[in-house]
Amino acid sequence: MASCGHRPSKSSEDTKSYAPGTRRMERSALDSYWDKFDFEAGERVKEYDTLDLVYAMADYVMMIDPADADSLLRGLMHRAEASRPVLDLFASVTEMVLHDPNSPLRNDEYYIPILEVLVASPLYDEYDRIAPAYDLDLALKNRIGTVATDFVYTLANGREGRLSDIDSRYTIVMFSNPGCPMCRDIRYEMEASPLINELREHNSIAILTLYPDEDVATWRDHLKELPTGWINAYDRELRLTTERLYNLNAIPSLYLLDEAKRVIIKDGSSVAQIENAIAIMEAER
Repeated sequence: MASCGHRPSKSSEDTKSYAPGTRRMERSALDSYWDKFDFEAGERVKEYDTLDLVYAMADYVMMIDPADADSLLRGLMHRAEASRPVLDLFASVTEMVLHDPNSPLRNDEYYIPILEVLVASPLYDEYDRIAPAYDLDLALKNRIGTVATDFVYTLANGREGRLSDIDSRYTIVMFSNPGCPMCRDIRYEMEASPLINELREHNSIAILTLYPDEDVATWRDHLKELPTGWINAYDRELRLTTERLYNLNAIPSLYLLDEAKRVIIKDGSSVAQIENAIAIMEAER
């Protein structure tokens, strides 16, 4: 598990502006976006500037409508199957943009079609498929629109509760570590959020902070820093990590769930993402 601090510190507005699909482009233009790239380069592709390709990929995913992401990204990776060197390059670049815990564009829904192509590619052998298969297994868990995997949490007084038993219109689950600077910043943002505070006043939102690791003594030492009106807990049985119930590649990680515990936001890193999603849902009520 990546510890706190593996993500660059960004303001809410910075993070919000980097959401995939931010700068929409016509599908026809996106279909031809990579036409100037030489997919037949073979071994020569090793001479290409990887950083330039990372920037190009980042621009590309920011312009993709989420509804088109699967077909566009799957099609791109099939084009990259022209040779093993080209496929390896695109596997590396898409991992940096869509999977690395430091990337503000990290997005499992966009990464899943890429992983599926890699796992099925005839250019990869059984050994080559181990890493993408592992990542795919995690990415397929707790997808947006599905009911979040249930788990038991333990409070400081030893009492236990279940995620599914939290009775609230919205639930924010924040996986965090004690002493984590970004966890602290996000906590402060949530405490200062007018929208979240209004929902709390009406008992319409619950906030669960969960420590998923084993140093419970350190977690207890930092309990005084956590708001008393939140559900502050830890995973006593360590099931989240040992059974890989959630993808905790980076900490902090935010999940927004609706009343039925369906996932609205998965592995978020910004309070602004939470606020925007809630504002949309409230407007539709």
